[in-house]
Amino acid sequence: MTKSDMISQIAQRVSITNKVAGEVLNVFVGLIIQTLKEEGEIRIDKLGTFKVVERKARAGFNPKTGAKISISARKALTFKASQALKDTVKGS
Repeated sequence: MTKSDMISQIAQRVSITNKVAGEVLNVFVGLIIQTLKEEGEIRIDKLGTFKVVERKARAGFNPKTGAKISISARKALTFKASQALKDTVKGS
């Protein structure tokens, strides 16, 4: 499903225009991004938890050459699906 498909589905189910549905979706995504930047975690019932985690610096290697490289510390985004989402997908 693409963003435009999602906007159309929202508009149909809530009886609003595609323009308003698009604005709502953009605000929703913006709130998720802002919350992750400021708080580092957001939980959405029946969907799951998005969380910003710190990855430590570590040693790695270049798979082409086999040369050792150092991978610097960084922030990464993780997602853990809720049990309700897992059960829904498993049951379908």
